[in-house]
Amino acid sequence: MKNTLIIGLFSLAFLMAGCGDGEKKATADNSPAINVSVSSVSGESGDSFLTASGKVEAVNSANLSTRMMGFVDRIYVNVGDKVRKGQQLISISDADLSAKLAQVNAGITEATAAYGNAEKDYKRFTALFKENSASQKELDDITANYNMAKARLEAAKQMKNEVNAQFSYANIRAPFSGIVTNKFIKVGDMANPGMPLLEVESPGKFQVLAMVPESEILRIKENTEVDVVLKSLNTSVKGKVVEVSTSAKNTGGQYMVKVVLDKSEENILSGMYATVRFPVAKKENVNSVMIPQTAIVTNGELKGIYTVSQSKTALLRWLRLGRTMGDQVEVLSGLSPEEQYIVSAEGKLYNGARINIQ
Repeated sequence: MKNTLIIGLFSLAFLMAGCGDGEKKATADNSPAINVSVSSVSGESGDSFLTASGKVEAVNSANLSTRMMGFVDRIYVNVGDKVRKGQQLISISDADLSAKLAQVNAGITEATAAYGNAEKDYKRFTALFKENSASQKELDDITANYNMAKARLEAAKQMKNEVNAQFSYANIRAPFSGIVTNKFIKVGDMANPGMPLLEVESPGKFQVLAMVPESEILRIKENTEVDVVLKSLNTSVKGKVVEVSTSAKNTGGQYMVKVVLDKSEENILSGMYATVRFPVAKKENVNSVMIPQTAIVTNGELKGIYTVSQSKTALLRWLRLGRTMGDQVEVLSGLSPEEQYIVSAEGKLYNGARINIQ
């Protein structure tokens, strides 16, 4: 009985082993190999490009404001309207100024009359003094009165000039010919000193304000020719670096670089996003690993690339990426020099997929 039981257990064990082998054979990967193109990791050499993002804006742009407080009476233009230099754009209530001007004019009239009388007295006493018919003290008193009347008249005239200057702040005019691009106020609103009312820009010449990290700013020089890629227009235009900021105090560690476009496409508009490609020299003693952006695999916040294993299968490798230079991206960790990676595939890759290198 005991021998029969032992034989039965051995038989069951052999049976289970046979079933296991059958399952392994059933799950073997018999899918055809995926044709792929591969490349080898190489270090950065020669001249390279540094890319930075920015926004397009007009070179000649102005936010118009006033130096007086008052209600907006009328707005003569709308966003998108073309304006000429000196054209009135906004009028602000000037009732207070009108009243003040009337007072000033009355003061000028009074000062003019007083000056006229003082001048007559001065001339008369000057003649009498020459004839020894007036004393020196009388002439001095008349002369002082004449000078004070003259000064009061001049002060009244200067006050009128001040009021007239304030009237110019009540009538906002275009500082140059251009297009109204923004309106920050409406009729009936209170205009305060320094508050922007309208934005006007002169089309035809544009610039890009790009932000460059502190680790790269020293590699960018003024008067450098650059390429500016306008993504929304799918075009590229030439530009020149005209200004490189030396402070990042108010920009969170990013330095502003101003690039003026050599020519302007008809469809360029302020506010468009642009990518500036700065040609920069290779850093000394740096052997960066660069790979094309098209080979990158993204899974949420993770970025990786498929490499080639020794058994000719696709092996997904997660990477830590650095700066972008043109269509290449720097690999900080995850790849070694001369290591092969998959650039393109004729099928959908997955971790462990058999591949056939073309």
